Amino acid sequence: MSLPENTTVLIVGAGPAGLTAALSLAYHGCRDFVIVDATVEGQNASRAYSINSATVEALASIDAADGLLSQAIKAKSIRIASRGSQIFEAKFDPLTKYSAYPYPLVTPQNVTELALGQKLKSLGVKVQRPHRVVGMKQSEKDSQITDVSFEDGQMIRARYIIGADGARSSIRTIAGIGFCDPESPNLVSDVLSQMVAADVTFEPEPTGPLTLEGHLNGTISSDSFFMLIPFGNRFNVELTRDGEPTTKSVFRVSCAIPVKKGEPPHAPPKEYIQDMIDTYGPACITSDSSLNRAPVKIDQLIWSTRFRTHSAIADRTFTRLGAAIFLVGDAAHVHSPAGGQGMNLAIRDAIFLAEAVTKHIQAFAENPDVDDTILQEIAEARHARALETINFTKKLLKLASLGYDRYAWWMPFSWASIRDLTLRILGRFHFVQSSVAWGMSGLGRR
Repeated sequence: MSLPENTTVLIVGAGPAGLTAALSLAYHGCRDFVIVDATVEGQNASRAYSINSATVEALASIDAADGLLSQAIKAKSIRIASRGSQIFEAKFDPLTKYSAYPYPLVTPQNVTELALGQKLKSLGVKVQRPHRVVGMKQSEKDSQITDVSFEDGQMIRARYIIGADGARSSIRTIAGIGFCDPESPNLVSDVLSQMVAADVTFEPEPTGPLTLEGHLNGTISSDSFFMLIPFGNRFNVELTRDGEPTTKSVFRVSCAIPVKKGEPPHAPPKEYIQDMIDTYGPACITSDSSLNRAPVKIDQLIWSTRFRTHSAIADRTFTRLGAAIFLVGDAAHVHSPAGGQGMNLAIRDAIFLAEAVTKHIQAFAENPDVDDTILQEIAEARHARALETINFTKKLLKLASLGYDRYAWWMPFSWASIRDLTLRILGRFHFVQSSVAWGMSGLGRR
C-alpha cells in the first residue's frame, strides 16, 4: 500500500504503545498522522495480561477504555503461596479510595491490541502494513523535517516521529541512541533471569480457589517463581485465532526457569510446559497424584514463549534528526515482568507524549521559532518514570529470588523462610495489603 509523501507525525509500530499514541493524538485534535507497522498482521500472541488502575485512568482520559472495560476480567486480589499453603493475599478493594478503576484488568495483550485497534478504526484511522523503516535523514529542504525511508523504497517526510517499534527498535538504532541497564545487568539473582510463559487448557479441568477468575496467583519455591492466571473462556476466540478452537477455560502459566536447567526452547513444547507445571506449579494444576488428589494434564498448548528478565533503558527518549524523535514503550525501556508494569508504562508513555506533541504542534503553528521545552520536559519526565519503574521491578525480583538454603550452618533459617514468615504475619494487616495493592496499581508512578 502506498504511503503519503508528507505527514506531521509518523508513528512507527502498532503495538499497544503505538496504537495508544495514535488514539491520544486524535483525541487531542491532531489528525495529520500516519501509523505504520513492519508486520503483515497485528499481535496474535498473548504476552502481557494486566492493565493496572493508573493505565485504565489514562486510557479513560482519551476515551479509549470502554472497549477494554467491557471485555476484561476485573481482578480482585493477588495471592502468594508455597506449593502447600497460602502465604499472603492482597485484595484490590482499598484502591476504591484512590481511583474510579480500583482493579487491574486481566486481558491478554492481543485482546488489548484488538480493542485499541477497533477504537482507532472507528475514528477512521488505519494502520499501514507492512512497512519497515530502514533509514532516516534530515531533509535538505527543511531543517525540522526528517526523510524516513522504508524497505519497499517508499519515503515519508515527517516533522515528528514516535518510535514505538519494540525492544529492537529501528528508530532508536538509526537515531544512534544507546540502550543498556541503568545500573548493572547482574543485580538480580540468576534464579529469575529466564522465564517461560504459556496459555494452556487442562483435562480434566482443574478445580479449587486458584482456578477462579479474578485472582492473580503466585507460587514460590526454592529456585523459582510461578504465576497462574485464570482467563476462563471469555478470550478463547482471540487466543485460538491461529490454532484449534476450544471451549475450555484457558490458563496463563509463567515460571522462572533456573539457569542450572539450561536455556528453555524458543517456543517450549507441551511436554516442557507440563514438566514445568509439575515441578513448580501449584498442586491444583499438576499431574502429580502425590500433590493433587485430582491430577490434571495439559490438554491444549495454545501458545508459549521464553524471555529474559533483563532491564535496559534508552540513553534519552527525545532527540532531533531534523524531526523531533521520541521513543516509547519497549523502544525506550524494558524490564522484568515483575509487578506487571511493562505494557502499562508503555501505554502511559504514549498518552502523555502524544498530548505534549499536539501542544508543540499548536505552539509551532503560532510561532515557527518555538523551542523544544515542551518536548524535552515530557521526555525527561517519562525517562525518570521508567527509571523508577525499573528500580521497583528489580526490588520485586530480588525479594522473589531469595533462596531457601540456610544462610549459615549455625543459622537454621533461610532468607526465603524469613520472607515468607514476615509476609504471613504482616499480611494480616490491612495497611500492608493496601500498600501492595497501591504498588501494583501504578497510581503512585503515573
